[in-house]
Amino acid sequence: MQSLLLDFLKVTESAAVAALPWVGSGDKIAADGAATNAMRENLNKMKMHSTIVIGEGEIDEAPMLYIGEKLGKGGSHEVDIAVDPIEGTTPTVNGQGNAITVIAAAPKGTLLHAPDMYMKKIAVGPRAKGKIDLDAPIEDNMKAVAKANGKEITELNVFIQDRPRHKEYIDRIRETGAKVRLFNDGDVIYATATCIERSGVDIFLGIGGAPEGVLGAAAIRSLGGEMQAKLLPRNNDEIRRCEEMGITNLEGVLTIDDLVSSDDCVFVATGITDNLIIDGIETEYSNFITHSILVNGREKQVRYVKSTYPIKQPV
Repeated sequence: MQSLLLDFLKVTESAAVAALPWVGSGDKIAADGAATNAMRENLNKMKMHSTIVIGEGEIDEAPMLYIGEKLGKGGSHEVDIAVDPIEGTTPTVNGQGNAITVIAAAPKGTLLHAPDMYMKKIAVGPRAKGKIDLDAPIEDNMKAVAKANGKEITELNVFIQDRPRHKEYIDRIRETGAKVRLFNDGDVIYATATCIERSGVDIFLGIGGAPEGVLGAAAIRSLGGEMQAKLLPRNNDEIRRCEEMGITNLEGVLTIDDLVSSDDCVFVATGITDNLIIDGIETEYSNFITHSILVNGREKQVRYVKSTYPIKQPV
């Protein structure tokens, strides 16, 4: 995967630049379509055989990058790809922060092939690896993470999406004296941030999308942290789709090895608008300035990349 890292960077940068004209537009379909088309075009230029295992829908929902889609122009690399052309479509079109374009990749057969459904997740950084249990009470997890991080419980920052389904978690966390940091969008951003010490995220917790869970897990594994998850099918159709994708134990906890089973994985994200881990796109003279994060699982290394793209003038 390491040899493809800069190619994947070009994919996310091009998608972010393509989405930029739609920031603040209110048009989710146009924004997502622009980013998707840019991603597909650049993925098809790469020397690899790849399959989308985490995408934006099924084949009949084109032009989205659909589950099972084959991309690349051939080569020795056989790759599974998880992708979100815009993680944070709503903040993008509302001109708000917390929008990125993101991709994760790993050798064929090593990313969880999961349908677009709800997933319960907990994530922590490297110091607390091995100390969490998704099935345990949140209070027990908080005590373990505080001890691992050398903090009092009252010093913990627990990040959770601001949704009615999380009210019980929020109330219980606050009862311990810990700080709840609510966010509206950016699941992948905050899961990844648990492994970036300067971010101040001690625990990421909540129920969100399974695709975002796999994307975040690639970054977390690469950075030495831990995520645990559990799929939450809401009906027989979602149960059937899990079984068709080879997931039969829906009661069991998915470990980081279940979500991403190889260290030879990469995670690349480019900011569309400002967020906790990277800045959004800037304009300077007649150029776009992009900011990206590249994470290499083999090296356990983070790179922050600033790139310049000329603004294309209308003909």
